[in-house]
Amino acid sequence: MTLWRTPRWLVGSVRNKLLAMALLPLLVAFPMLVIALALWGNVAYDRLLITKVRSDLAVAHGYFQQVLGEVGSGTLGVAGSQSLYAALRQAPTDKNGLSEQLALARERLGLDFLLLYDARGEPLARAVPAGLSSADATAPIPPMPAGLAASLQPGRTKAQARLLLLAPEALEALAPHLSPRLRIPLVATRNAAPDTREAEHRAMVMLSTHPVLDAKGQTIAVLAGGLLLNQNLDFIDHINRIVYPEGALPFGSQGTATLFMDDVRITTNVRLFQDQRAIGTRVSQAVRDAVLGRGNTWLDRAFVVNDWYVSAYEPLQDATGARIGMLYVGFTEAPFRLVRHAMLAVMGLIFLGVMALSAWFSLRWARSIFQPVQRMNRTMQLVEEGQSEARVGEISARDELGALAGHLDELLDVIDDKTAALQRWGEELDHKVAERTRELEMSNESLQMAQQQLVKSEKLAAIGQLTASIAHEINNPIAVMQGNLDLMRETLGTHAQPVRGELQLLDEQVERMRLIVTQLLQYARPTEYAGYVESLDLNRTVNDCLVLVGHLMSQTQIEVERDLLCTQRVGSNRQELQQVIINLLINAIQAMPQGGVLRLETRDRDEGAELRVIDSGAGLSEATQERLFRPFFTTKNDGNGLGLWISQGLVERYGGHIAAANRDDGRSGAIFSVRLFTEPQAPAATNTHDGRPGARETGL
Repeated sequence: MTLWRTPRWLVGSVRNKLLAMALLPLLVAFPMLVIALALWGNVAYDRLLITKVRSDLAVAHGYFQQVLGEVGSGTLGVAGSQSLYAALRQAPTDKNGLSEQLALARERLGLDFLLLYDARGEPLARAVPAGLSSADATAPIPPMPAGLAASLQPGRTKAQARLLLLAPEALEALAPHLSPRLRIPLVATRNAAPDTREAEHRAMVMLSTHPVLDAKGQTIAVLAGGLLLNQNLDFIDHINRIVYPEGALPFGSQGTATLFMDDVRITTNVRLFQDQRAIGTRVSQAVRDAVLGRGNTWLDRAFVVNDWYVSAYEPLQDATGARIGMLYVGFTEAPFRLVRHAMLAVMGLIFLGVMALSAWFSLRWARSIFQPVQRMNRTMQLVEEGQSEARVGEISARDELGALAGHLDELLDVIDDKTAALQRWGEELDHKVAERTRELEMSNESLQMAQQQLVKSEKLAAIGQLTASIAHEINNPIAVMQGNLDLMRETLGTHAQPVRGELQLLDEQVERMRLIVTQLLQYARPTEYAGYVESLDLNRTVNDCLVLVGHLMSQTQIEVERDLLCTQRVGSNRQELQQVIINLLINAIQAMPQGGVLRLETRDRDEGAELRVIDSGAGLSEATQERLFRPFFTTKNDGNGLGLWISQGLVERYGGHIAAANRDDGRSGAIFSVRLFTEPQAPAATNTHDGRPGARETGL
């Protein structure tokens, strides 16, 4: 029915043009507008965040400068106080009063240390913080560090404190109780500049030094006071509360503040873990190069310890103008990013809704035009799929499309009639061809079966005749030999004693020849030698046979495994079944001259049981498997090739069969399976040994 694929171009053209005319403004203009708004929204949103963090940095900077001023003005006020001047006057007689005066001033100003030196830099007194041990309180005060020598210059009355980096020894001279806050182990930080240091030992302090003047304006002492910023958690938390008070950041964003010495966080409220601050972590190399290297203020996104923050960094300078650290404020970006994505999603949903509504109206308008074409296209598709009864039907359009739909239905009716006629003729022809084919197949199958039966019958008849004639010809000499042996014994009497062993050996060999002839005749005329059928316990028969071959087993290193699970009895002649099993056991023993494992399994099967003799020898080659059950075929130097041939005949006499294969468990060895039935089954009449019914061919 490929005839109806041609008009599809018409359907696609009409419908696609109408859809393009209706949806082009929606599919092109609206997405472009959404993209433009999204790009503008991202830029505007980023600018708002940068403006916010810039103002936060300005607040933090103002508070930092305010603290510097408070440290300086507070120290200046204490240096110019009358109470300190009076205490200095009484110092030679009352040094404790001077220390108490300084301790009160330190507590009031909230400083970490406050010391008093004379005009030569020799120590006079030191404020003792509350909680210090008596040993620390009475420890001698070292001379003024070299870094404070500039404080001795006359007329130095600047009220603002300075920001300094001090060596551990210098801070030890000023305030030994602050030494535990100095050592900050460096924490490996992502994207930080390479550094071989393991810890930061320097101190960043806000330090103010002012002279104490007498009535004549002469310097009689120097007052030094300061605030240590290393691990000053109260200071940084206060900055954070000022910059980001409760509820200042929406959407659950977290504000943070940090002080850096060089690129190391010496005090921060950024968390490394849930309860551990990120003190000792370092800033990224990009921020370090921009702020400490070039002296710029960083206003951008930055990865801070373990999350992205909208960040602001500004350099901190000491009294000489050298950049010694950074002041940082910022807030987590993730909540704002989620809000931005949510806004873009809402915007997109609104535009999608508008587009969907507009498309719905446009499609309703266009549907009246392309609906007839769509119905015709659908009808042709159904016909191609095999639904020959499909039709366009009545349509409301009365134009060219309506006329085309009517002509299409008429043409489909004509084609349906012609197709039905062709199908009838084809079915009749197929029926006749099938009948002839079946006849030929049956004739061919009968011919092949007849040929196979003829070949088998001829082979088995020849074997039977040859066996019978050989047995007959051999029996006569055997009888003559046995008679002469008996005559010799009677004639010689006691004179035969010296050759008694030789005569017995001759008897045994004659008996052996007689047994071989009997076996040949047994296979040539199986019905004459059929034994009495009994209901046998297969497991017990197997165990009895193991006892009979025990003398062979004792000469080998073969381990016997028994898995005898058969519960059904089998119908067979006991002696003949034992002969079969013993033959298989001997073959398995001879297949393992170096020792191995002989496994015997019995299982129930439909209407009978199965015995499996499994060895761990070399296995069977393909050539051996093809000729295994043929008469006179053997792989042994002293074998006659009749054991398996006769065993198969004995089993098949009662409807069973023997099969051989290699092991399928990945190990070397062979498996011989003997299938037996509870009641003897009639062997197939077409498979004979000697041309007569009753015995199956032994070859596999």
